Amino acid sequence: MRLLTTTVALRCYLNQRRSENQLIEQERPSEFEVTGRPLTAVGLVPTMGALHKGHLSLIQRARQENATVIVSIFVNPLQFGPNEDFHRYPRTLDQDLQLCEQAGVDIVFAPTPEEMGVDLKNIQESKVTQVNPPSAMISGLCGRYRPGHFQGVATIVTKLFNLVQPDRAYFGQKDGQQLAMIKQLVVDLNFLIEIVACATVRETSGLAISSRNQYLTTTEKQQAAVLYSGLQKAQAAFRAGERNANKLIAAVQQEIAMVSSVSVEYIELVEPNTLMPIETVQEEGMLAIAARLGSTRLIDNTILRDRQAIIAIDGPAGAGKSTVARQVAAKLGLVYLDTGAMYRAVTWLVLHEGIALDDECAIAELASGCVIELAPGQDLQSPVQVWINHHDVTQAIRSIAVTSNVSAIAAQSAVRQALVKQQQRWGKQGGLVAEGRDIGSHVFPDAEVKIFLTASVQERARRRLRDFQKQDQSEISLEQLEKDIAERDWKDSTRKVSPLKKAPDAVEISTDGLSVTEVTEKIVDYYQQRLSQF
Repeated sequence: MRLLTTTVALRCYLNQRRSENQLIEQERPSEFEVTGRPLTAVGLVPTMGALHKGHLSLIQRARQENATVIVSIFVNPLQFGPNEDFHRYPRTLDQDLQLCEQAGVDIVFAPTPEEMGVDLKNIQESKVTQVNPPSAMISGLCGRYRPGHFQGVATIVTKLFNLVQPDRAYFGQKDGQQLAMIKQLVVDLNFLIEIVACATVRETSGLAISSRNQYLTTTEKQQAAVLYSGLQKAQAAFRAGERNANKLIAAVQQEIAMVSSVSVEYIELVEPNTLMPIETVQEEGMLAIAARLGSTRLIDNTILRDRQAIIAIDGPAGAGKSTVARQVAAKLGLVYLDTGAMYRAVTWLVLHEGIALDDECAIAELASGCVIELAPGQDLQSPVQVWINHHDVTQAIRSIAVTSNVSAIAAQSAVRQALVKQQQRWGKQGGLVAEGRDIGSHVFPDAEVKIFLTASVQERARRRLRDFQKQDQSEISLEQLEKDIAERDWKDSTRKVSPLKKAPDAVEISTDGLSVTEVTEKIVDYYQQRLSQF
């Protein structure tokens, strides 16, 4: 691990890494191994230091998903108001460096305010160029009590994004307003960065872990846990059928009122992405709270989601995902969303149009403008019916040519962005089973049930050979299929965009030696077990 404190040194390091990555991408190992980590991707974890278990969970996630992990440590003066705790905010650089070293961080970037081009003034007094998020997103919740705070956050985050140019950046769900604002910033300013939201890490009492918890006495920490217990009361009311904002907020207020030392700033129910207040939860809402104990300000939130459950099934090619997913959907009365067929359809269209596989611009235009339609097969043995631009490609997308090239097409960011948007729209109401390579980790990270279905390369090759023989395409050998599948595993698991990997909270099931019915029963049993916990 290296500590860098200047933008010049950071740029030098990143330029060197990019040169090395170009060489890596040109080389191909003789044997393909599923690593689950892209060979060249860069992950950024922005922090203000005083690292704790919450930060470490972000770093751990970044380490799993990227070849290079950069942690920034910068106590940003622009996001503190005139009477806030900038000068006494905890600074523990030596300890932070030790934690980063242990967590496998590659670079810690710890610049001074001067190095970041800002002075020791808040955003309202500073002459620095500012990034102003949509006023509707920052005028409520914490923005009402901390004027200028989110402009200060957005300005420094934008600077970090421009300096590092990461593939992914990691933020905690605890700061729900900040998370929504940064997601919008990435969209509005056309950053090619995936924002990864990570679950709030809590102490045993339920108190959300925060750097500011250091200000609390032992007694105050015990009292502060009432914020979480209040949110849990609202969750219980929501699960019992309550959807009215006033009544859900009242449930939190009633619980917090039991601890007189807690002074509430706000309790609000908002739409999680736009942050607009809502009176009734239709699909989902974020119940957010801010309160003070003495001079310490604490925030927390919970997501109230009104939808049927989603089952996300991921795994390598040939693991039996499609067959199993169809049977699980039929057994539970859920919709089967064949995402793999969507990528195959785009691949077929690329080949049909005669577009070169490396012409990403032409493929991007094709993917963004194509119309894909899916319909259930006639029975469980029939494939999902697939049309693209009104062409019935149900059988054509299973050809050797499509199978050999779909991974390269699916790895292109424009293709994935276009299709993921469609998939997420279908998932708004839930009640579906989806399978693919990154369903639980990227497309539906909030899926209630996540399965990672796998099998040995040899078993998957035998299955694929049987499929080809049924289609009278037996000219390919078992040995060649094993090689092709191993290569595809390597490509899928090392691509920058949404690589094949097991979601942290997924259950792994190996299908070697198991029938489709046995695998289906395992997933259905787990689904019913999970639902009983909600």
